[in-house]
Amino acid sequence: MVSTTQTRIIPALRRAQANALAMYLNAKRYHWFTYGPLFRDLHLFFDEMAASALAEVDPFAERSRMLGGDALSTPQEIAATASVRIADGTPAPHDMLEEALDNERQIIRDMREAARIADEEDDPGTNDLFATLVQTHEKNAWFIEEFLRRGDGMVA
Repeated sequence: MVSTTQTRIIPALRRAQANALAMYLNAKRYHWFTYGPLFRDLHLFFDEMAASALAEVDPFAERSRMLGGDALSTPQEIAATASVRIADGTPAPHDMLEEALDNERQIIRDMREAARIADEEDDPGTNDLFATLVQTHEKNAWFIEEFLRRGDGMVA
């Protein structure tokens, strides 16, 4: 078992787990409700986002458990702990992308801060987890920014 003295990092791990679960559900919602000229691209992109978010859930939950914390396991815990906006309604694809981009930027900020905390706590395992997974969210943000780029005539 890893040292349980790393109490400052456990809330960050729980927040990351909650965000991963929220982002999975958000991406599936967007995937199911997208439409329009970019339907196929967005439908596939949102499904890829969902898969990568789901793949993050266990690593964050298990790392929290290794450090003596508890993993999230109820919808109420997810909603109370996540720092991202949980999708609601059936927004237009452009609005879905903007919401997803805002959430990706929030996750990037959270993960960078968590990596700093892990580094301060001399916890290279947790630092590596955040440093590795933040790259997925940076790539997602880049893709979304490209979808939202003006001048292509496809997205209003």
